[in-house]
Amino acid sequence: MGISFWQIAIVVVLVVLLFGRGKISSLMGDVAKGIKSFKKGMSDDVSSNNQDEQSKSDKSDTENK
Repeated sequence: MGISFWQIAIVVVLVVLLFGRGKISSLMGDVAKGIKSFKKGMSDDVSSNNQDEQSKSDKSDTENK
């Protein structure tokens, strides 16, 4: 007893009727913005960690001289 096409279609129709096309599209846009912000934050975090490690190694090199 799996999920059939008609059951999925009925659920999709109910969701569209309850929320409307405008709210669903704006919700998807917000989700996309959140994903982009998350990716940007992760790349900024990685680059700042690399800069921190590089500055630490530069400081230790000058102290060792």
